[in-house]
Amino acid sequence: MSLYLWVILSAFIGPLVLSFDKKVHFYTYWKSIFIGILVVASLFLVGDELFTQWKVWGFNPDYVLGIYLGNLPLEEVLFFIIVPYNCLFIHEVQKAYFPNLKLDFLAKYFLPIFGFICLLLILFNWGNYYTVTYCSTSLLLSVVFFFKKSSWFTRFVLTYFISIIPFLIVNGILTGMLTPSPIVWYNEAHIIGWRIITIPIEDLFYSFSMLLPVIWIHESLVKKQLVRK
Repeated sequence: MSLYLWVILSAFIGPLVLSFDKKVHFYTYWKSIFIGILVVASLFLVGDELFTQWKVWGFNPDYVLGIYLGNLPLEEVLFFIIVPYNCLFIHEVQKAYFPNLKLDFLAKYFLPIFGFICLLLILFNWGNYYTVTYCSTSLLLSVVFFFKKSSWFTRFVLTYFISIIPFLIVNGILTGMLTPSPIVWYNEAHIIGWRIITIPIEDLFYSFSMLLPVIWIHESLVKKQLVRK
């Protein structure tokens, strides 16, 4: 088994087993979850393929199986299924176990601050493909939800903050925190250069841009009672 595959499967075991927890009953949401994941993953995989072709980032062949979809290793494709699944699990767990949390202040302060940071990063790093692409996406999503103010968005903000911890652990390993060379490398010409240990700061905005639409689709389907038994 490749190191990349080992990392993402290890991260998947806990949420998968606990999906059958009686209080959360996460498995009953699987249809809405996988609809959201597949829709968003298809878009992100296109972007991932383009960025790989343009050498914005790439993958160390020493740490992957050698099975590719285009220029993307199998492990990278699985990343876009497993990571959103895990974060959706976090989202439903905190809803089930802490239903009465007062979270309005999170969205009230988070969106303006987050959006302003995105705008600054875009303006001052216009030539960076990675920085501009995902900060622009994050800014757009922030503006949409600032005006839309969906009832579940405050829960999403908490989910995003909680998910940063496992996300950074996984990305830390992928970007070389524990290995002689990174599993996933980044072209310094297309990132700011600020890192959380080995993780480009842009990954925080990448995560936001990936998770918000997945949870949006999931919540919309559940609200319409189209998928849950």
